[in-house]
Amino acid sequence: MAGSVEFFLLFSLIFLVSGSVSQNPILPKAGIVPVAKDFLTLQYVADVFMGENVAPVKLVVDLNGPFVWVDCEVNSVSASRQPVESCSLKCSMARPISGCSRPGGGAVYGSKTCALQAENTIARMSTSVELKEDRMAIEFWDGTGSGSFAKSEQFLFSCAPNLLLKGLANGAKGMVGLGNSRISLPSQFSSAFGFFQRKFSLCLSPSDGAVFLGGNPFGSEISSSMMYTPLISKKDGLPEGYYMNVKSMKISGKKLSLHQTGLLSTKISTVVPYTTMESKIYSTFVEAYVKAATSMNLTLVPPVAPFEICLSSKGVEIQRTGPNVPTIDLVLQSEMVKWRIYGRNSMVPVSDEVMCLGFLDGGLSPKDSIVIGGYQMEDHLLEFNLGNSMLGFSSSLLLGQKGCSDFEASVMSREIL
Repeated sequence: MAGSVEFFLLFSLIFLVSGSVSQNPILPKAGIVPVAKDFLTLQYVADVFMGENVAPVKLVVDLNGPFVWVDCEVNSVSASRQPVESCSLKCSMARPISGCSRPGGGAVYGSKTCALQAENTIARMSTSVELKEDRMAIEFWDGTGSGSFAKSEQFLFSCAPNLLLKGLANGAKGMVGLGNSRISLPSQFSSAFGFFQRKFSLCLSPSDGAVFLGGNPFGSEISSSMMYTPLISKKDGLPEGYYMNVKSMKISGKKLSLHQTGLLSTKISTVVPYTTMESKIYSTFVEAYVKAATSMNLTLVPPVAPFEICLSSKGVEIQRTGPNVPTIDLVLQSEMVKWRIYGRNSMVPVSDEVMCLGFLDGGLSPKDSIVIGGYQMEDHLLEFNLGNSMLGFSSSLLLGQKGCSDFEASVMSREIL
């Protein structure tokens, strides 16, 4: 087992785990990282505990980020923080940007300390950083309603300079990467604890959501109705990140004539607030949406930046899944597998009388033809299985009168011993 691990159960019940599980343990069903939406920046901010005293730290969620990076200039003192050497196995796991350096001679090149490239994907800034290890704690859910805490003594992350915080939500001290790398948050906790598969679920909310490591607390009713599509990766000629193939798009059941050759590689991102599309795709999409909206007697109104298509919300029926507007379907590997977007996830209320289509023009030559933004993911359960490279996704939880904020991790109100 990688590193020593301690479970801190509530009511002073403590288990110590170090290579084996104690008798009659309460095995966790999921690790829980609470996530709140910052209304000013539209970023999703996670709460974790780090450092010698496992103090609370706020980190912006980067779904595709390869690791956790933290501003160590502010939190400069932690006796438990240790550097990772460039010639270590841990450094090789992290894909360093410099070579191995052995003190005292031999084939010496590169840096003695393991160096990585950290990126602020909000501000699109990057810089060289050093790999460190320190304590990190998260909450575990055991299925009984009570919670437990797990602390890893050797969690790998990088120390970044203060300047890399530019553009992040107020109070955020870095970014937490959930990407498919060996030192991302899901990968490290899966390796360290070993109680669940190498997968995680994302449940974003306009208020309080969560990242669930391993299982999720929503039960078989939702899990059994989820659809699945393959995650495509860098080996398919794509940049790092989570991608799925979109075969076609429909608005109110009518297929769009996108004139594309083959499938559309579509990225899923938490750092993009609203879905973006390449200009030609967007033009076709908007034209079809306006046509469908006017056929439903919806009224176009002047646009409100950054949106291009806005509608009057006067008299529009409000259903469980939001305003009654044209539905949007992303058809995946077959007509039977589609991601349906209802009014709650397509229309953004900008005033009491105006709502706007939450899809934006991504430009003529974007890196990715389509990027699914955070707003379109809210109140959907997304399961990223890194073991078999599959993405599971639920219909809108609002159909069952649920939401991602229904499961509230009480991590902020509990004490880590």
